[in-house]
Amino acid sequence: MSFFISDAMAAAQGQADPLVSFLPLILIFVVFYFLLIRPQSKKAKEHKQMVAALAKGDEVVTSGGLLGKITKVGDNFVELEVAEGTRLKIQRQAVASLMPKGTVKES
Repeated sequence: MSFFISDAMAAAQGQADPLVSFLPLILIFVVFYFLLIRPQSKKAKEHKQMVAALAKGDEVVTSGGLLGKITKVGDNFVELEVAEGTRLKIQRQAVASLMPKGTVKES
């Protein structure tokens, strides 16, 4: 009979607090938030601000790797001069980064 009592006591002691059992899951979510989600959303916000501030004369690199100077800015598209007399119309969102002035040398 004593072995039944010890089993019952062991089962009672095995019940953990629900908060303690979810603590590792919560901790993993917090780590993912600070290491992955927060930096990615910050970078997306900075890109959105950069795209909104594009102006004529800015030198940019597109997501496809084209380097050029903006000659015309529209609501959804920009016109990019990649060589003398060669102009491309691209979406504003395709601009990956701004380059310092003088990067594109005119001949």
